[in-house]
Amino acid sequence: MKLLVALTYYRPHISGLTIYVERLARALAARGHTVTVLTSRFAAHLPLREELDGVQVVRVPVAARISKGVLMPTIGFIANRLVWAHDAVSLHLPQLDASGIALRARLLGKPVMLTYHSDLVLPPTPVNLLAGMVVNASNNAAASMADVICAYTADFADASPLLARFRSKVCCILPPVEMPDVTRAAAEAWAAARGLALQYPVIGLAVRLAAEKGVEYLLQALPQILQIHPNATVLHAGPVEEVIGEQAYRQRLLPLLDRFRARYIFLGALNPHEMALFFKICDVHVLPSVNSTETFGLVQIEAALCGTPTVASDLPGVRVPARDFGIGLNAPPRDSAALGTAVLKVLANPEHYRRPRAELARHFAPDTVAARYEQVLESLLRN
Repeated sequence: MKLLVALTYYRPHISGLTIYVERLARALAARGHTVTVLTSRFAAHLPLREELDGVQVVRVPVAARISKGVLMPTIGFIANRLVWAHDAVSLHLPQLDASGIALRARLLGKPVMLTYHSDLVLPPTPVNLLAGMVVNASNNAAASMADVICAYTADFADASPLLARFRSKVCCILPPVEMPDVTRAAAEAWAAARGLALQYPVIGLAVRLAAEKGVEYLLQALPQILQIHPNATVLHAGPVEEVIGEQAYRQRLLPLLDRFRARYIFLGALNPHEMALFFKICDVHVLPSVNSTETFGLVQIEAALCGTPTVASDLPGVRVPARDFGIGLNAPPRDSAALGTAVLKVLANPEHYRRPRAELARHFAPDTVAARYEQVLESLLRN
């Protein structure tokens, strides 16, 4: 099968969506399919075409940025050629250009599988309001033209306004998650090599510094945690300065970050092996997201594969890993006191929230997820 995969940002951009698609694309290519990713050339140094792990990547030049999105005037011309040359299309939303690509596929008789990763929630400004309306209109149009829509969980599908409108063609496939298997000794050696003078317990945070991630609620919970664990350290893995559209949020956080600078360490973006070492060194991992831009939280499973439990926000989809797999606890979003209480409860008995690595891998291995996609797409091609 020749599969065209389209999304706004692909690697080296870092987000749950891009990591999901990278894992899926690689796994499908490893299963013998021809996979092409159509995406934006969001940074000028990136090549227009390259092959990554058996996946062909085609990047479209960016003419302008609007909020967290991009404008690509030539994407229509490139999409015409690529849709024609492939058997099926896999669209990953939210995406401004999704409706145009879906329309081309429909006109050319190519089946479309749409994966809805999250709702679009932007900071409340006039530009963002307009951008959100346009992207949401495109998302709805693409969903109406798609043959099947994939959601991570029924929990989120039932709560999403967009998915509720198209519930009859929604299927649920758990996301692809993989983590290198590392030892505690290797993690401690890595921390020492980086000069990290860690004090324990270590509270991990693996997010972009973005408003929807709710970093301030962990910071506000720290006094409560430090009363019981005065040496607790927050270790934050993820992009900080380079996060698109989040400069104002970063400025708002500075007073809180300055207050806890002795207990808060930024690591920046890490590669997959370093992420495994990071999770291994943590005693608990926290995902304090605040809205429906977070619909699962792949990092919860990544942490669990390394033996680290998570406290995550009680949001549709995000609560599923703790609820269904028992790998942590949920706390109400935007509630720093409840978050602190949950962190303390996990730290008091972390073993209770650990699950065998092989058990989790059976559900989330990229090849398992790719096989489900393959099954759906081949069914569409037969019909």
